Amino acid sequence: MKRVAFKMQLNEGQLSEYIKRHKEIWPELKALLKEAGISEYSIFIDQETNTLFAFQKQKGNRSSQELKDNPIVQKWWDYMADIMKVNKDNSPVSMELDEIFYLE
Repeated sequence: MKRVAFKMQLNEGQLSEYIKRHKEIWPELKALLKEAGISEYSIFIDQETNTLFAFQKQKGNRSSQELKDNPIVQKWWDYMADIMKVNKDNSPVSMELDEIFYLE
């Protein structure tokens, strides 16, 4: 099982909306992530910088970012585009982080 961490950027003043949308995450998106082998997916916020920190476990070599061609994922990205920094295709601007320490 691979552990992956990455960061994204939330737009100023959008934390409550971001939380609301994730509390109401679509069941079909949740199922898609699980089917792709994504588990223990957590997102944290640094409220001083509006930086989102995400962590997920991946079974196999597929990450949540590799589901980019799935219509459910594209619809979610479109839905989230107004509250966070995104690329031209509305995917979140994200940067994978290098793991330097792990305690099991």
